[in-house]
Amino acid sequence: MIFLPPACAGGFTFATQMPFQMRIDVLTLFPEMFSSPLSHSILKRAQQHGIVDIVVSNIRDFTHGSYRKVDDKPYGGGPGMVMMPQPVFDAVENVTTLSEEKPRIILLSPQGKKLNQPLVNEFSREKRLMLIAGRYEGFDERIRIGLDAEQVSIGDYVLSGGELPAMVLIDAVVRLLEGSLGDEQSAAEESFSDGLLEYPHYTRPEDFRGMKVPDILLSGDHGKIAKWRREQALERTKTNRPDLMREKDNK
Repeated sequence: MIFLPPACAGGFTFATQMPFQMRIDVLTLFPEMFSSPLSHSILKRAQQHGIVDIVVSNIRDFTHGSYRKVDDKPYGGGPGMVMMPQPVFDAVENVTTLSEEKPRIILLSPQGKKLNQPLVNEFSREKRLMLIAGRYEGFDERIRIGLDAEQVSIGDYVLSGGELPAMVLIDAVVRLLEGSLGDEQSAAEESFSDGLLEYPHYTRPEDFRGMKVPDILLSGDHGKIAKWRREQALERTKTNRPDLMREKDNK
């Protein structure tokens, strides 16, 4: 992970001897928010092993003037402030030049298409993503139009900014990159991988406070276990997320 000022110096990075599979740029007004989430667990290992290069840049570093202003009142009146186009355009144009790969530009916005597993799969096949985290009442519309950016939402609710959605998207994408998970079957068997919720899991002890592991999982019959898990996944999905079943039926 690298934090970059406009001159592209300083900050820190995980050392690696391998070419990266993917580069993810994050443009934000609060780069410090990314330090801890990107420095632990799977995301940390993926960067250390040369799987993903995550670069965080501060939009405020690309402002003009001593006040480093990034927002202003909306034309036509109304509450709140709107992010100005100039700092965002300058940030995107500057950071884009730091790699030969052209980025797929994403605005984290409640107005965007909802992030789901098929979209995450699609993003994981890109060589470079550029995530722009908004604040205040949102982006000046010319940012979306002029940068040909797509809008993505993580759900039908409003957050204080796009930083948390950006972290969610990064985590979901990176775990699909080859080598990120210790067991490559993990991603294939997780919830939503085939449009269903995942089957229930059990581990030791066999009996905990009177709650026992299903006998089928102790049988050693892998065929019957696979059948049971499929049935459980279907039943869970029907009960908890019937909308996913309707989507499967319509395909």
